[in-house]
Amino acid sequence: MRIGSSFISLGDGTLPASFEGLKSHVNIKWIESALAKSGVATVRRRKLPAEQVVWLIIGMALYRDRPIAEVVKRLDLILPDEDGQRQGVTNGAVIGARNRVGVEPIENLFRTTARHWALESAKRHLWHGLMVLGGDGTMMRVPDTAENRKEFGLPASSRRSAGYPQIRAVGLMVLWSHLLLDFAFAKCSTGEATLAAPLIQRVPDYSVTILDRYFINYFLWRQISMGGQERHWLVRARKNLKWKVVKKLGRGDELIEIAYPRGLRADHPELPFTFTARAVRYRRKGFRTRTMLTSLLDHTQYPAVEIAELYHERWELELGYDEIKTEMLERMEAIRSQAPERVKQEVWGLTVAYNLVRKEMEAAALELGISPHRISFRGSLRLIRDLFMWAAVASPGSLPKMLKGLRLDIRDFVLPPRRSWRRYRRHVKIKMSGYARNDGHPA
Repeated sequence: MRIGSSFISLGDGTLPASFEGLKSHVNIKWIESALAKSGVATVRRRKLPAEQVVWLIIGMALYRDRPIAEVVKRLDLILPDEDGQRQGVTNGAVIGARNRVGVEPIENLFRTTARHWALESAKRHLWHGLMVLGGDGTMMRVPDTAENRKEFGLPASSRRSAGYPQIRAVGLMVLWSHLLLDFAFAKCSTGEATLAAPLIQRVPDYSVTILDRYFINYFLWRQISMGGQERHWLVRARKNLKWKVVKKLGRGDELIEIAYPRGLRADHPELPFTFTARAVRYRRKGFRTRTMLTSLLDHTQYPAVEIAELYHERWELELGYDEIKTEMLERMEAIRSQAPERVKQEVWGLTVAYNLVRKEMEAAALELGISPHRISFRGSLRLIRDLFMWAAVASPGSLPKMLKGLRLDIRDFVLPPRRSWRRYRRHVKIKMSGYARNDGHPA
């Protein structure tokens, strides 16, 4: 799979005859389908039609350091006029075009790419016949405007309240390749379990989902297990959890029985009084004893040692969030959109762009016969940014050579094998500023 064929493979599998910048990476019928599902149609001929706006939103994520109007120009997204001239576009025209497209088409685009790319990736690297997924939440800052404060809210902090409105997001990621399979977000006051509920319904069969220890939610676990075939969960137990040991399976390996809380059974009368799980205890040198809870009950098919090792794959999700927030957003304080609907639109565009980069990294890794973890995300992102920018002004005949160059260049960003045994204290070089708090006002 190449940079020019990732999107196109979802159409007829061929490259277009011409290559007019970023838009030519996707089959036009597929883009039109995403827009049609949302009731968005372009009747009037505009400088920046809906199909181009979709690519603008993805380009905004790829080029966080560029003004939006420059992204439009650099990616050659403006249609020529009757004389064949490409005129400039104002910021007001860009905002109007984004408002016409709305949020739903970009969300549809993410779900289409995720369904094809992430599932395909997950099936390439199975653990005892199961796809390995990770689920966790994160927070993202948005610009401090009155509208964003009202829509998303300000989370509490040790200094009265946060400096920026924030959204809470929950993702479901293929841990082997970091491709996002599913994603949801809402105002910061929304609980992670609430956001995760619809994602859990869409967890694929024959999978194990590794959850953060804060996802101690018995009903959520049941929804994973009972929602399909061979859908399993793995989570780190909290200290205060109580259970009854039913059977000793081995050293630090027990079959246990956990009681559903009375309040939960009152809300869901169909629940039994208890459910069966498995508790696996282990200890790494220099760390406290940890206990994992899981629905993987067969200790012969799923050895305890391998379950303990598998749980540590959950950290890949944290690394994936770091790639999005630190590398793609260029360490900026907040994403750039000023109004709530455009914030939502930009977040969905960010997920599509992230998956595009990760998809190309996985393709390169498969060619080299290594794990995608061993390819630098930052280096790959820079290469893809450069290719898209040059492709906007390159002749169609130069595309194969550019793609071949990309493959060769990505090989330069292969990282050494990971040294997972290394340990570091959690500390920082610079503490918080000594300046007084600026409470500020919405823009």
